[in-house]
Amino acid sequence: MYANIIKNVSKCISLTKEEESLFTSMLDCWTISKKTIILRAGEICQFEGYIEKGCVRIFYLNENSVEVTLYFAVEDWWVSDIASFYEKTPSNFFIETLESTEMCVFYPETKERLLNTIPKFEKVFRTLVQRNLSVLQNRLVRTISKPATERYLEFVKMYPSIPLRVPQYYIASYLGVSPEFVSTIRKRLSSNKA
Repeated sequence: MYANIIKNVSKCISLTKEEESLFTSMLDCWTISKKTIILRAGEICQFEGYIEKGCVRIFYLNENSVEVTLYFAVEDWWVSDIASFYEKTPSNFFIETLESTEMCVFYPETKERLLNTIPKFEKVFRTLVQRNLSVLQNRLVRTISKPATERYLEFVKMYPSIPLRVPQYYIASYLGVSPEFVSTIRKRLSSNKA
């Protein structure tokens, strides 16, 4: 049941069988229905989760109450509002499942206990924060500096399974374009392959 999360963590640190057992004993497993909001703007994020199965998106509402997708997370990714989780401040974001999702989660108190008991887990979570920051910085640069077609191609390269799993309007909200524009890009790319 915990093989995937142990494999994920083992990319950063080695665990003894005893440490694996202690680690997994601190996890809570969630099974969440499709289209469920698991975090709302204004709430304090109380979880940091590893996606075992499924797809979620993190989004916010802009000044016109239009949803803007920040990123998607699928199998073998972690999801949370890091600032809200660590600083215990209200979130600016929503986290929504786009498919039925299974997650292994930590709560603030269990994560703190894990870090106190097995300090080498600090490296795991530091690496996750660094990776998350890198992804968001690269996304910001692409959004500012690249034309929409290039952004779409990079999106498909980064998230190859997402276009098959989520509605086109979510991809459009991620790219900052209209759903019609995404449709046009897809048609153009399909006709170029033919």
